Amino acid sequence: MLTYAVYSEAGGVGKTTLSANLARAHADNGYDVLVVDLDPQDGSLSHLLGVDEDRADGDADTLVHHMIDRPKGDLNNLFKTTEGFDVLPSHNRLEDLGSLLDRAAQTAEDLGESFSKFGRLQHVLAKSNIPENYDILIVDPPATVGPHLYNAIYATRSLVIPVEPTGKGSESIEGLESVVAGIEDTLDIQVGVLAAVVNRFEGTNDQQAIHEKVDDLPYPNPVTLRKRSSLFEKCWSIQGSAFAVEDTDNVRKLRDYEHETLNRIHDLAHFLEERGNL
Repeated sequence: MLTYAVYSEAGGVGKTTLSANLARAHADNGYDVLVVDLDPQDGSLSHLLGVDEDRADGDADTLVHHMIDRPKGDLNNLFKTTEGFDVLPSHNRLEDLGSLLDRAAQTAEDLGESFSKFGRLQHVLAKSNIPENYDILIVDPPATVGPHLYNAIYATRSLVIPVEPTGKGSESIEGLESVVAGIEDTLDIQVGVLAAVVNRFEGTNDQQAIHEKVDDLPYPNPVTLRKRSSLFEKCWSIQGSAFAVEDTDNVRKLRDYEHETLNRIHDLAHFLEERGNL
């Protein structure tokens, strides 16, 4: 099974859009794909894909209920299917995940039971036979360090890191290896970086210099994704992947250079599939 979290400590680098488009590309390649949205923000992957209609329902069963051993039903009943892959959507209860995990851990300790706060997502997915039922697991966590991110990485053990070629992105590149090492120390696991992907590249001299920094990292940089504001903004308006822009009636035909971008996303998906021995 190929598992990875799409993560960058710098916000606004296209993490969520990349997650959605990779999920669609993997599904197009014939794989059974599950995407877990661990981001509690309103504008998360669930909203992008139009599967967040239950996020404010206080009576609904949620992933959080399962992570604290208080499920209201079968985890699989939470899944939403779109564009040929499944999504485990975000919910407003994710905002309280940290405190709820702390409380559940304390209760377990009082009862003499074991409870790994950062291993709960992995536990829940294994209990629901996700590794047996899916070929690919993608987790989209928030950029901030905390229980959401740690659960995402503990469950996947691998990262795909989008890097925007800006001054802010340059700073994150320079500290990237130490960030990965810090996560490994915190979780006491090894974390592999499957790819560092330069995103929103426009080809200026300054951006080229930042691109070269990415090339110098000990992580593969299999593709570079050009800046395609019109295409990816359209994803949010139609609530679907970039591949769905052309699928959707009365939207528009893609331009040749936009097709090139989608081809590169497919190339990235193939690269990750090969790294996962699929």
